[in-house]
Amino acid sequence: MEATILLVEDDSDDLELMRRALTKAKVTNRIDVVRDGEAALEFLFGETPDGNRLNQLPALILLDLKLPKIDGLEVLKHLRAFEETKLLPIVMLTSSDEQEDILKSYRLGVNSYVRKPVDFVKFSETVGQLGLYWMLVNRAAPPGT
Repeated sequence: MEATILLVEDDSDDLELMRRALTKAKVTNRIDVVRDGEAALEFLFGETPDGNRLNQLPALILLDLKLPKIDGLEVLKHLRAFEETKLLPIVMLTSSDEQEDILKSYRLGVNSYVRKPVDFVKFSETVGQLGLYWMLVNRAAPPGT
């Protein structure tokens, strides 16, 4: 199965910039997108009527902090509470530079906290580097461990 990336982002402009940056960095993995925390949890934990998973778990989650319905911290907390998702690589990609948000994210088990640069070029470079690192360089925990 192809390793996928899940983007959890409610801002259409940031979402489009992220897609372009990953493509420019030659990250060719499939990218799934959800627009709020509730949709992220449904994507990750949803099941068919016969109990099968609706979607394959991604190899990487790029998670915005400030999301509608359920914020990124609550999504992170939920993901770390379940054996099947507790080791998924999760990068908090957000505009917040608040120390409290950074501390809460790490205390809840985020793998990396990256502030979205305001500058378009830096934003693109940052997302491209994230994609390359997490999809090509990083060695993730084997599934089911």
